[in-house]
Amino acid sequence: MLLAIDVGNTQTVVGLFDHAAAERPTRPSASDGLLESWRLSTVAERTAEEHALLLGQLLALRGVELPHGTDSESPIEGVVLSSSVPKVRATLSEMADRFFSVPLVVVGPGVRTGMAIRYENPREVGADRVTNAVAAIDLYPAPLVVVDLGTATTFDVISAAREYVGGAIAPGLDIAMDALYEHAAALPRVALGEPRRAIGRTTVESMQSGAVFGHAALVDGMCDRLEQEIGAVNVVATGGLAALVAPHSRRVAHHEPWLTLHGLRLLYELNTQPGPHAGENRREGSW
Repeated sequence: MLLAIDVGNTQTVVGLFDHAAAERPTRPSASDGLLESWRLSTVAERTAEEHALLLGQLLALRGVELPHGTDSESPIEGVVLSSSVPKVRATLSEMADRFFSVPLVVVGPGVRTGMAIRYENPREVGADRVTNAVAAIDLYPAPLVVVDLGTATTFDVISAAREYVGGAIAPGLDIAMDALYEHAAALPRVALGEPRRAIGRTTVESMQSGAVFGHAALVDGMCDRLEQEIGAVNVVATGGLAALVAPHSRRVAHHEPWLTLHGLRLLYELNTQPGPHAGENRREGSW
């Protein structure tokens, strides 16, 4: 089994994959082989020991017991990690080395991606953005725009030649709502939720409408602009807030909750062993 860990600024998503060798499906899905997933709060202060204890408890709930001695064989064959928080990346890397003792792939500059990165400085591109792009071109025909709705709302563009060419970054929905509460004295803190109508009839309804419908309009407007530069695109949405925003977007064609985990799985395979993902559709590009 493979443990995939995606650390965001607000939440950490952990996926457990069946890593047994299997024939690649004709029509792959982001959830192929995904046995279980967990969404946790990102806490930068957790130590390697605390991470190990928490993950060990989650795995035990799934019936996966970690070895208790050096002679025991671990059911976890590998760990792949992407992190937007450097401190958490360091402690999770330490945890994987000390408590799992299996191959570890940390997504970042130097890993093979099978995809050319045409950013002026490729090292500036976030690991999550590269991971999403790798997953998207595995699932859908390019050109593509990947919209990740999380702490930030990011737009990543993949050309018809299956190259990462750049994108855009906007404040995320939660950040926008927090800013309203903090800087507008008369506005309350409002929980994000499905708006009942565009024309709000209370302050709460008005804020929810502006947040959700307004963010959907942001997604549509940005995709329209990106399309003017790259040509007609497939638009794929992912991230913790995608389920709230994507249904109200006219441009989002695909909602993939497990896109980043799928990309982590692909990157692990590409960087540890030859396999079906290193074939004709995956050039040996590096970051």
